[in-house]
Amino acid sequence: MSKAPRRVFVAVSRFNEAVTRRLLEGARAALAGRGVGDKAMDVVWVPGAFELPVAVHRALGTGRYRFAVALGAIVRGETPHFDILAAETARALGEVALRHGLPVGLGVLTTDTLEQAVARAGGAAGNKGADAALAALETAEGIERLTGDAAS
Repeated sequence: MSKAPRRVFVAVSRFNEAVTRRLLEGARAALAGRGVGDKAMDVVWVPGAFELPVAVHRALGTGRYRFAVALGAIVRGETPHFDILAAETARALGEVALRHGLPVGLGVLTTDTLEQAVARAGGAAGNKGADAALAALETAEGIERLTGDAAS
């Protein structure tokens, strides 16, 4: 029986960094609570949400990671750019997960206002970075149980 890699890859968008940094803090805390510390985590910052899928794709392609988490914040503006960016980023991250057969936690906020984003990044609506990290971890554990490829 082979052993699954123990490392975790986290890609974070610098755009709306005041929000995404809080998503990262939530993801780190949630994973630490489940025994995955910072030493087992590689964090890469990318310019925006649109760059998250390629970073996750390249990282998962190395074979070093058990799962990935993508963190970003897309806030609606006055143009249709929001709709295109939100849909394409989510679609591409899903495609990456399927292509590699590994979980990708979707922690990309899509909100109408910056205040809504802040509320979902550790405010009144919880921390969606933590939720995305735990969803990816739990999915990885489920897959490992099914395949007998338990992480060390």
